[in-house]
Amino acid sequence: MQTYDLNLILNPSLSSEQVIVEKEYVTNAIKNAGGEVVGMDELGNRRMAYPILKDREGYYLFYRVQMGGNPEKDIGGSLRLRDHIRRVLIVRDRPEWKTKKA
Repeated sequence: MQTYDLNLILNPSLSSEQVIVEKEYVTNAIKNAGGEVVGMDELGNRRMAYPILKDREGYYLFYRVQMGGNPEKDIGGSLRLRDHIRRVLIVRDRPEWKTKKA
């Protein structure tokens, strides 16, 4: 099982109930693909570097996921089809990124 970072940007005008629904959908999609959520960070609304669909802000969610197989194929495509999810980025976590230089 590999560790991945799943970064999502949601529509900034979602209500708190809609954000909860989107988070439950993402968690269920990960579990259905055979993965597990190790951690989740929720930054909330933040200003983006460039507009996406004419929105200058986005609601940021960062998941830490352990999965086998290809998560881009397993969950990336289904998450991109959601109306409220603006961006999806899946990156494999590499241990050499966490080492400090001497």
